[in-house]
Amino acid sequence: MGEPKDSVLEGLTKGRSPGREPVHFFCMHHDRPLMKTYVPKAAEALAARKWWVVDATGLPLGRLASRVATVLRGKNKPTFSPSVDTGDFVIVVNAGKVKLTGRKAEQKLYTKHSRYPGSLKQESFQSVIQHAPEIPIQQAVKRMLPKNVLGRTLLGKLKVYPTAEHPHSAQQPQQLQLKTA
Repeated sequence: MGEPKDSVLEGLTKGRSPGREPVHFFCMHHDRPLMKTYVPKAAEALAARKWWVVDATGLPLGRLASRVATVLRGKNKPTFSPSVDTGDFVIVVNAGKVKLTGRKAEQKLYTKHSRYPGSLKQESFQSVIQHAPEIPIQQAVKRMLPKNVLGRTLLGKLKVYPTAEHPHSAQQPQQLQLKTA
């Protein structure tokens, strides 16, 4: 009776199961250990969220929107995953002072259609920035995010205000530096 126990213990200590192939902790084709892929959990991403504030004064609309979309998505973090919301909240202030390069301020049109015949409405950038200065930034960022449920959730973390005041001081937002070149 003592003999089988010793051989079983000896087989287990050598990384082998009794009567089976050896237990491998290595890749089948290489002599190195397998790498573990990090997959962020939604709860971990929720706990790691930060608040950022961006001053849009004098910044080009497209460059501002692409940087904001990157932070909303979480692509600036090493824990980025395309299917998990790992991004942060972004507050954009002074949205009415964003600029467009070239003649786009006169030529850019915002269109909407209710899907009824004859209901196409077009409005220039200058008139939109007069009555609703947050719309150009929201539209530009929205079009840079995924077109699915995740994209709509990410857009909810974008807060745009036409002036320098915002009601999110309790979250202690940090200043997000953008390159102006």
